[in-house]
Amino acid sequence: MVDDLISPSRIEPGYLLDERAMLEGWLEFHRETLFLKCDGLEDDARKSRPIGSSKLSLHGLVRHVAEVERNWFSRVLASDPSVPFIWFDPSREDSELEPLDNAVWSDDLFAWRSECDTSRRIASARSLDDTGKRRGQPCSLRWVYTHMIEEYARHNGHADLIRELIDGSVGC
Repeated sequence: MVDDLISPSRIEPGYLLDERAMLEGWLEFHRETLFLKCDGLEDDARKSRPIGSSKLSLHGLVRHVAEVERNWFSRVLASDPSVPFIWFDPSREDSELEPLDNAVWSDDLFAWRSECDTSRRIASARSLDDTGKRRGQPCSLRWVYTHMIEEYARHNGHADLIRELIDGSVGC
C-alpha cells in the first residue's frame, strides 16, 4: 500500500520551491530515508552484510555518509583540509564500512547526525554560488548539494536492498 511508504519524519519537497529550498529539501529527504532504512533493527541486523560479495551494511552506510558529509561541507566547502577523518583510514579502502565489531550504533548515529548539523550550519552561511576548493578547483555549494543528493540516493538504493534481504521490509 502506498501509504505504508510515507513517514511523517520524511517530507518530500514541494513542487514549486526555489532552487535552494528544493536542493535542501531533497537532501533532507534522502538523509531521513537512510535513517528510516536503519530504524527498528537490532545492532546485529544493522551490521550484517547480506550480500556476500559486498562490504555494505546499513551501519556501515551511516558511517560512510558521515565521512562524506564531513568531506564535502567541512573540508571542501569550508576549505578546511585539516578536519580529521572520523573512521576512514586513507591507507585502507572503504575502512569506514568495516570492521564494525566494536562499533556502537548510538555513537555512530550521533556522529552522523552531528555531521549533518555541521553541514547545515556551513551551508547556511553561503550562497549557492559560493565556492570551496576540491583538488585545487573551485566547487560551488550548488554542486555540493547536487552531489550529496546523488550520493544519498545511490546509497539509499543499496539500503533498500540490504533492508529487504535482512527482514523483507520494502519502502519507507
